[in-house]
Amino acid sequence: MVHAEEIVKITQNLIDVINRGDYGSYEEICDHEMSAIEPESFGQIVIGYPFHKFYFDNALNHSSINNTMVNPSVHILGEDAACIAYVRLTQYLDKHNQTHTHQSEETRVWQRKDDKWRCIHLHRSYIGNQGSMTPFEGK
Repeated sequence: MVHAEEIVKITQNLIDVINRGDYGSYEEICDHEMSAIEPESFGQIVIGYPFHKFYFDNALNHSSINNTMVNPSVHILGEDAACIAYVRLTQYLDKHNQTHTHQSEETRVWQRKDDKWRCIHLHRSYIGNQGSMTPFEGK
């Protein structure tokens, strides 16, 4: 049986992979046909890895980023599917060593395929006009 704690844990793992700029692990966790709607796509649905790979390839400094998942809400949709919604606080240093914190609201849909959980959909939004937070997926 799937438990909410398991979904929170795999979501945190994905966030950690993104923070490290570990594109290989990102590919293992996300479905190759993952759909995403996020501010960087200007509300358009993007499918697959290429859109997000650009941010991994052009990231500035993964070591100066910290993400905190706040108030996760998990919906178990069956033995092989779940949805999680949460607020994500991202702290980072800019090129002038100034600290910044941005908030995003994220929803991820997970599906177990071949005994592995895969992220099959991401929806991210920001309150206000924060723009792109960091130079890679998972801003």
